[in-house]
Amino acid sequence: MSPGLTSRAPRARLTGVTGPSPRRRARTLEPVQPLLDAPLAPLTTFRLGGPATRLVTATTDDEVVAAVREADAAGTPLLVVGGGSNLVIGDKGFDGTALRIATEGFDLDGTKLELAAGEVWTDAVARTVEAGLAGIECLAGIPGSAGATPIQNVGAYGQDVSATVTEVVAYDRRTEETVTLTNAECAFSYRHSLFKEHPERYVVLRVRFDLEDADGLSAPIKYAETARALGVEAGDRVPLAAARETVLRLRAGKGMVLDPEDHDTWSAGSFFTNPILTAEEYETFLARVAGRLGEDVTPPAFPAGEDGAVKTSAAWLIDRAGFTKGYGSGPARISTKHTLALTNRGEATTEDLLALAREVVAGVHEAFGITLVNEPVTVGVEL
Repeated sequence: MSPGLTSRAPRARLTGVTGPSPRRRARTLEPVQPLLDAPLAPLTTFRLGGPATRLVTATTDDEVVAAVREADAAGTPLLVVGGGSNLVIGDKGFDGTALRIATEGFDLDGTKLELAAGEVWTDAVARTVEAGLAGIECLAGIPGSAGATPIQNVGAYGQDVSATVTEVVAYDRRTEETVTLTNAECAFSYRHSLFKEHPERYVVLRVRFDLEDADGLSAPIKYAETARALGVEAGDRVPLAAARETVLRLRAGKGMVLDPEDHDTWSAGSFFTNPILTAEEYETFLARVAGRLGEDVTPPAFPAGEDGAVKTSAAWLIDRAGFTKGYGSGPARISTKHTLALTNRGEATTEDLLALAREVVAGVHEAFGITLVNEPVTVGVEL
């Protein structure tokens, strides 16, 4: 679609809309039945990892809390699984209870949105666009569940959920209470939050957002690549559907939209976070770049807060260190579409993946003196 930038997308007003998308099949309510020695690989986008001793699937908040309390009371290790798009599980699996959160709930009242933790994120984004509300349209196509978005402060193409999240409802395992945390209390920063800082304490149940009614237009476009693809300037607004469709197209071109037939999407998306350097570290980095690549080469650089901190591109570092698209000869390789994604070509093990990740980390450090940090959560293994 070639967007008409002066047109306005039609809007549907959804007030007090709750429950699953009408496109989904109705769920049969049954007692929670744990599975023993349950495979976890099919629950992750990497399709890697060994089994869990016990797997419980919870479809209501009460079931989630009950499962967590049961595990904690018994002293059983607990692994919370949502969409599985940010997990690297060891080949030996998980010796404990894996809790798969499959809760559903989409409640839109004016510009206020509440999502159950188990809601499929990309479906929720599509529904907000259909409703004519802006704020998360550039987060389309990100795999995983709504409950994971505040943990990682999920972001892409100029938007982060921290800009629209107002509250997170979570079960606090320390106090054994359900609590509601404000945006400020979530302590959001780049791909980080209170929940990521204390992974053993909180289990997210619901996420609340305040979106924007901009008469069918998007939030101001911030990301240069998106603006170029839309043919607009940074800061312009475009029809919501155009913004979403453009982001989906850009992501698909990088293998970042799930496709069972495309092994480039058998990944966790971006495997490494973009490094943030102090002003002094950045100057040292520039000297390394000049020495390796020449004085005329300038790496990507973006302001990153106070004191002159600079964010640079992990994808650029990986590529310039010699790890190009498709790098590798084994069953785990760099994506053929994007250097920031490590992929399972179909027969990989978790150890295959980690060996590749360690090779990349070592190579980038040797070349530029920067140590990359993995974005996915590792379970039973370390990078």
